[in-house]
Parts: sequence; structure tokens; C-alpha cells
Amino acid sequence: MKVLVTGASGMVGRNLVQKITEWGWSPVPVDRQSCNLQNEKECFNVIEKSKPDAIVHCAGLVGGIHINMEHPYEFFVVNMQLGMNIFDASIKNEVPKFINLGSSCMYPKNITTLKESNLFGGEIEKTNEGYGLAKLATAKLTEICNKQYNTNYKTLIPCNLFGKWDKFDPDKSHMIPAVIRKVYEAKVQNKESCEIWGDGTCRREFMYAEDLVDFILFSLENYNKIPQYCNAGIGHDYTINEYHSVVAEVIDYKGNFSHDLTKPSGVDRRLLDISSQKSLGWKPSHSLEEGIEKTFEYFKKII
Repeated sequence: MKVLVTGASGMVGRNLVQKITEWGWSPVPVDRQSCNLQNEKECFNVIEKSKPDAIVHCAGLVGGIHINMEHPYEFFVVNMQLGMNIFDASIKNEVPKFINLGSSCMYPKNITTLKESNLFGGEIEKTNEGYGLAKLATAKLTEICNKQYNTNYKTLIPCNLFGKWDKFDPDKSHMIPAVIRKVYEAKVQNKESCEIWGDGTCRREFMYAEDLVDFILFSLENYNKIPQYCNAGIGHDYTINEYHSVVAEVIDYKGNFSHDLTKPSGVDRRLLDISSQKSLGWKPSHSLEEGIEKTFEYFKKII
């Protein structure tokens, strides 16, 4: 199977290209250097030329809570352009399989059960509104395309991710890589205390990126069994404080943690309902500790 992967230089994309090769399939990696997906013509041409059997749309402008709050316009516009162009080019080139990657932040902020049937039921959390709305609208395009053009495109909605090839820049990283860098620096600088934004009681669900990649390939192999929208997660969440504790244990940081209550914490909880995923017979293989250990080993190689 020839699989075109957008966002091939990002964390999910790089892990996916590597795993596709290991499976004996043919990856077509597409990144900013090889194609500007915000340009309609370039986007069309790369698909027309490569003639993929499937596309996995991983490309996106991503970042942590701080940069999302400062640049909601850019996060909305860029991610909408990417989604619209890749869908349009896929339809025109009659690509048979298409997996769009969504995000748990697409879900409305005031619902307690993050089930696929509740996707379009309310207001997006303000701290990532631009990104969340763009990902939600792009997900809706799979449904609209299928109705009008008789395609069979899918959207997988993963929980938060971390892993090899993650971003550890404080301004661009998500929570776990940011915590790994922060705790590691606290250790090497012999700091007695390490800061946590907010009170640390908010709960988050994180999956190791290699596990998501396994689910993507599982979905391509079992394509017709995958529902229109399908959550992908571990089925359990932890507090921000607990994530800091696990990272500290992995890194062997002996200091304490303090809380900056002037900083935003985000929504209280983001736990996906993974009943659809479970019904397919798939589950992730890494524990939180195993994933953080592997990610820390990668971090040590790049610093």
C-alpha cells in the first residue's frame, strides 16, 4: 500500500513514516520543504503525481496552551487551509482511503463524556479555540465529502500525544515534553523547586505516539470497520500533578513542586470515550511510565 503522509516532519508523521516502512508498505512523506499544502495547486500536484492508495493527514500548526492563546487567528486559518486543500485534492484525484487526524480539543468544553456523538454540541474551550474550531471543521469535511462524493473518509480523534520527535521548546511544546524539559533542567541546575502552572488538579489523557501510529495502520488494514469518527486513547487520565511526579521519578529529580496559581490550567478534564476503539479489538501497548522513559531517552539524545 502506498500511503501519503502529510506533516511528515512532525512527531506523528515521522513515527508513521518509519512504521509504514517497517510494515513493508510505501510511504510518501510530505512536509513543508517538499510541498506547501496551503497552496491549492501544490497540494493537488503532489497527490496527482504520487497516486497514493491512502492519505493520512497529520499536518497542522500545533502548540501548547500559551502560544494557542496568543495566536488563535493563525491556528484557525492555517489549519483550515490545510484541511480544505488536502480534502479537495483528494476528492479530485479519487483517493480511496483518507484518514484525517483530529484532536480531543475539538470537543465542547462543557460536556462530561467525550463521545463521538457529542462532537458538535457546544462551545470550544477558549484557550485553544482557534485550533479546536479548525480541527472540528476539518473533521466535518469528512462527513460532507462522503455525503456528496460517495467517498469513505474517516476522522480519528486522538487524545493528547507525546513521544519521539516531539517538540521540547517551551513556547511550542505540549504538556509532557514541556514537563520533561522543565524537570530535567531543574535537576541539572540543582533547583529545590520546580513550577507547575495552576493547581495541578486538572486531568489529562496522554497516549504514546507510537501507539497512535499502530492504530492508524490498524485502521488502514481494517478500513471498512472504522466508523466515520473514532476516538483513540488509553481510557484513563491523570492529574497534571501526577504527570509531573512520574516525570520526576523517571528523571530522578528529588526536588519539590510549587504551583503558580496566576497561570491558566485549561479545562478540568479531557477523557475520551474509547468504546468504539475497544469494539474494534485494538488497545495501546505502552504504559505511561514506558512512554515517558522512551521519550526522555530521545530527549537526552537531542539536547
